[in-house]
Amino acid sequence: MLKKILIAAIALAGLALVVLYLAGNGAFGRHESPGQVSQASRPPDSLQSVSERVKEAASDIGVAQSKQILFGDLHVHTTFSFDAFMMSLPSRTSEGSHPPADACDFARYCSALDFWSINDHAEQITPRHWQETIESIRQCNAVAGSEDNPDTVAFLGWEWTDVGTTPENHYGHKNVVLAHTDDDRIPARPIAAHSTFERARTALADIPTPIIGSLALASRSDRVNDLARYFAERRNVEVCEEGIDVRELPEDCIETAATPSDLFRKLNQWDVDSMVIPHGTSWGFYTPPGSTWDKQLSQEHDPDRQTLFEVYSGHGKSERYADFRAIEFDAAGNIRCPEATPDYLPTCWRAGEIIESRCLAEGINKEECAARALVARQNAVEAGGQNHLTVPGARPEDWLDAGQCKECDQPAFNYRPGGSAQYVLAIGNFEDPENPKHFRFGFMGSSDNHFARPGTGYKEVKRHGFTESREQNTNAPLLGGLLIPEPAEPVSRSQPFDPDDPASGFALFQLERQSSFFSTGGLIAAHSAGRDRASVWEALQRKEVYGTSGPRILLWFDLINPPGTRGQPAPMGSEVEMNQTPIFQARAVGSYEQRPGCPEYAVSGLGPEKLDHICKNECYNPSDRRRLISRLEVVRVRPQVKPEEDVSTLIEDPWRSFRCQPDPSGCAITFTDPDYERDGRPSVYYVRAIEMPQPGINANNVRCTYNAEGRCIETQLCQDEDDECLAPQEPRAWSSPIYIDPSSQKTALRSTR
Repeated sequence: MLKKILIAAIALAGLALVVLYLAGNGAFGRHESPGQVSQASRPPDSLQSVSERVKEAASDIGVAQSKQILFGDLHVHTTFSFDAFMMSLPSRTSEGSHPPADACDFARYCSALDFWSINDHAEQITPRHWQETIESIRQCNAVAGSEDNPDTVAFLGWEWTDVGTTPENHYGHKNVVLAHTDDDRIPARPIAAHSTFERARTALADIPTPIIGSLALASRSDRVNDLARYFAERRNVEVCEEGIDVRELPEDCIETAATPSDLFRKLNQWDVDSMVIPHGTSWGFYTPPGSTWDKQLSQEHDPDRQTLFEVYSGHGKSERYADFRAIEFDAAGNIRCPEATPDYLPTCWRAGEIIESRCLAEGINKEECAARALVARQNAVEAGGQNHLTVPGARPEDWLDAGQCKECDQPAFNYRPGGSAQYVLAIGNFEDPENPKHFRFGFMGSSDNHFARPGTGYKEVKRHGFTESREQNTNAPLLGGLLIPEPAEPVSRSQPFDPDDPASGFALFQLERQSSFFSTGGLIAAHSAGRDRASVWEALQRKEVYGTSGPRILLWFDLINPPGTRGQPAPMGSEVEMNQTPIFQARAVGSYEQRPGCPEYAVSGLGPEKLDHICKNECYNPSDRRRLISRLEVVRVRPQVKPEEDVSTLIEDPWRSFRCQPDPSGCAITFTDPDYERDGRPSVYYVRAIEMPQPGINANNVRCTYNAEGRCIETQLCQDEDDECLAPQEPRAWSSPIYIDPSSQKTALRSTR
């Protein structure tokens, strides 16, 4: 009898192990499919109405022979991306799957975009998902109507996602956008960041299959079983061999590039029309302290492909330069924590304050507590971007506004000014004195939405879904202790950061504090000769584009006296040689006030269920009333002509500011720069058009309470799922810069463009 029981127990154990292996390999989950694009097109008369409105506004503000202004979003993720998939798992605010087809439907019916691109993380795109992405984009274009007048143009692309551990090995995130969708004009596979792919593959390999299976089964959630399938499909994908021409590689491998220069080299081998758009350049949640863009100008830039720069997304603004750093070095080259100033509280400095305060509260003498604070600051500064983990038991609120750019408006989290747009415009590289290098970017905005929602910034509603905000998962055991580990006990001594400690999990990214910095997404606007794919692509290539923080502000910025053009102005994005005083004209018209709900074509095209799941029953739905432009600001940057020039003295923000009359027809200004002719040095100019204030999600970030000295003493983080966290903001648009070089110095000051 005992023998039979033992045999039965062994059999049951074996069966249980088989079931765990099956579950761990995704046998009970579903493949994340691309979904089905809705077939109905937007009515042609709705497109005609938009075009006529832009033409009328241009005429009213004095723009002659205006091109169309088309709005798009070139930074969109679906649940083909790992981070987007994780957000779809069961939680208080989970929405489930949002595949590529949802992105197409959202662009056409919800946000009514003229163009958009898909940019899932290449590090997680399997060969099967890449083929499904291609087919979904083709479906989106096929149902968009006439090729000459489509309701939207869908571009194919991906994100190259590099996250380094130090400034030396960090290159950041870049979106690759392809001009075409034909088989012979697109790569057979996306190109991933090598280090990120290898880390993800190693991490996945370290989780035993039975563990994944047990968590999937214990969750009692179909979606978590889908995650096990998602993992299984990626577990055994091989990395493509290096040293072989990319066109000779098999289609079922993952192609990687270790650096941006490797990425550009491989794109050149593919020989396809593409552009590479850096983004997140000032985001401190993944950018190591001390990082700047000098290294990329030196050796990691392709001026023919990398022509646009994202100044705004749903993660905040990356525009302004501020003269602070999160770390500094002494004369011997040793890293140390900078002291706090009225304009910047380094996170490492705040770590010392927290430890010292705890120490004093325990009745320990001041000298000992000051010594512990000194150790805490050093532990924190040596931890890099994970400095918050050196203070055991610290709550998100304890950090106050540490690490944030106080002089910036709605900045990205834990701001890195060495990656700001203004810093990038100002720096030069003089390794070859005869051929100095400078960046010559156009400016754009985007959403970086992870719910397949391109162009979410048309209304300040639906924080969960229209921004990246999400709550801690409480229902899926797979995430228990991973996204937000159990807090440690607060003690009065800091601890060094251990990068190999698995308990830190996703606490590396400070999700609770980041939740106060996520905003609705921005847009890129293109001055285009037509609505067709070729016209949009040509506008992007010539940098005749601008970014907005979401609203569809109309903006024109021209140099009106360029030499040799027979009176034709040079538009935003232009590069001009001239010696006389430049004369500029800028004109802006406010966006339309939005009506609640959705237009009829969206209701009938999607149906009630999709309208709720995809659009959340709120669409781009303009009224006839335009918002007012409050002012136009001009920023002037005079790029380095010598390596020793202090960048902070070369950026003037604002250089000029013009108040606008409260006129629904918009605002127009003309201005000159007499300094240009006198100083005889290259100059860069761009314009900000700013609307009257209105409420915006997370516009006040951590919502500080200040004392009499202006120091933040308490925060109200955006953590309540029912709170939209609204505060006054000024919607805006950023023109692409106009670059002017003295013709006599053009040879000596040749740019990378």
